[in-house]
Amino acid sequence: MKSIFRVFYSGMSISFFGSMVIGTIGLSAMQISITEGIRPAINFSIGSIVAEVIYVRLLLVALTWIQKNERIFKIMEWLAVVIVVILAIGSFKASMGHHGAKNVLLSYTMHRFLLGLMMRAISPAAIPFWLGWSSVLYAKGIMQDKKGFYNGYLLGIGLGTFAAHCIFIFGGKMAVQKLDASQEAINFIIGCVFSITAIAQIWKILKKRYQHRKKHKVMN
Repeated sequence: MKSIFRVFYSGMSISFFGSMVIGTIGLSAMQISITEGIRPAINFSIGSIVAEVIYVRLLLVALTWIQKNERIFKIMEWLAVVIVVILAIGSFKASMGHHGAKNVLLSYTMHRFLLGLMMRAISPAAIPFWLGWSSVLYAKGIMQDKKGFYNGYLLGIGLGTFAAHCIFIFGGKMAVQKLDASQEAINFIIGCVFSITAIAQIWKILKKRYQHRKKHKVMN
């Protein structure tokens, strides 16, 4: 039981601090909480958590296969960039006070749970993140190939991510109320962060491709 609690605590800690890094999912949850309310934001968070837990569960049983399928990673990387760009454009439109302006992805046509599920499902960053940490936990003997350990690990991940999202959700709402900040100002800031995220992601993809080609030329 003590060993299972250890892997539970490890999963929760890794997930919490990893989710606290400003990223697409956390900012989207904050934006939804500000513009639509707490419940839709929580639904969005739960959807993203479900996708993340499924990711990790598949990683634990298919580490080798996932590492070999680089083409899937490349497609998902560019899809993630497109989504972040759309979110940035929508945020800037909303910040300029355009009536009814809203991110396409944050429109009312999709339930927030499904939106969170989709956005996390095509986010490739979660795969290498959990691939690396899971490998470390295996190497240290914290994680074991047993159902009880898997369940404890996944439960910890879910709770850690939800706790981090709650800080974004309730923190964003409180920031608008306490600081008397307008939604336009918040949307502009979020748009800037989304833009920086998109640029960083594109740079990362192009740099990886350049290094791969350079390495291939050297080998030939």
